[in-house]
Amino acid sequence: MAGRARRLATVLPHYARIAYWGLLGLRLRGREALVVYQAVVRSERGVLLSVRRDLHGWELPGGNAQPGERGEEALRREVREETGVEVVVERWVGDYRRTGFAPHTARVYACRPVGGTLRPSAETPVVRWFDPGAPPSTLFPWYRVPLADALAEHPEPVLRHEHQGPRAVLAGMWIDLRMRTTDHRAGLPRSDDPP
Repeated sequence: MAGRARRLATVLPHYARIAYWGLLGLRLRGREALVVYQAVVRSERGVLLSVRRDLHGWELPGGNAQPGERGEEALRREVREETGVEVVVERWVGDYRRTGFAPHTARVYACRPVGGTLRPSAETPVVRWFDPGAPPSTLFPWYRVPLADALAEHPEPVLRHEHQGPRAVLAGMWIDLRMRTTDHRAGLPRSDDPP
């Protein structure tokens, strides 16, 4: 019980930072639209998902490009940093232009692992392979469509417009709270589980 209370005590500061970033931070920066590069990494073990340190819920690995870095370079670097897995980009799945909370474009690529060792990082303390046909119920909802599109292998990249309104925000909060209030490690690999 004490561990659960401690985990819940950290929620309000996290939510305040996320709310500022999603509602004002990106808009106040006054620069071009944010593009986030994300990977659907598939192997015979399944699809690779991660849980971030700040908002608990399963998601696709990826992140932002550094200055002067091309998108696919950023994607490979982010996946390696977050999961320990080296990937090769197989195809561009599509762009997901999101308005409302935290406006951005998620550029999603289908990838295949070619090396490295699965391991967590400071940014993503939990990483795991899942059956692509049965993703966890605590996968954030905005990752379900890109995952389905990658698995469908459309002949051309898709362009989807999604509005991240109150329903999406509340769904994300609900997943975060579920992960924090249940045994956070329940259903997650133990340290002695193979990657």
